[in-house]
Amino acid sequence: MTTPYHPPVKYSLRIEGHRTSVSLEPYFWELLRQAAARRGIAVNTLVASIDADRIRSSTPPGLAGAIRLWLVTHELVPSYEKGGGIAPATLPE
Repeated sequence: MTTPYHPPVKYSLRIEGHRTSVSLEPYFWELLRQAAARRGIAVNTLVASIDADRIRSSTPPGLAGAIRLWLVTHELVPSYEKGGGIAPATLPE
């Protein structure tokens, strides 16, 4: 991918047997695919897990937002802490 700046693209998924779609920038979609591959699971399985956590939240965001937040907190920030090149945002407490 040459640039992370790209409008969201709609992707079709199946969560718990139900078809749905989510609009994500290609950069986030690629991060999601890589995260699923590292865990040895399908993207749909990872998204179903993120969705279940999102639904249990007291203030659940939309699914696309939940995926982006999950990627930042579970993939990008830990990568930075291990010496990766992206700085974490300061999260509200």
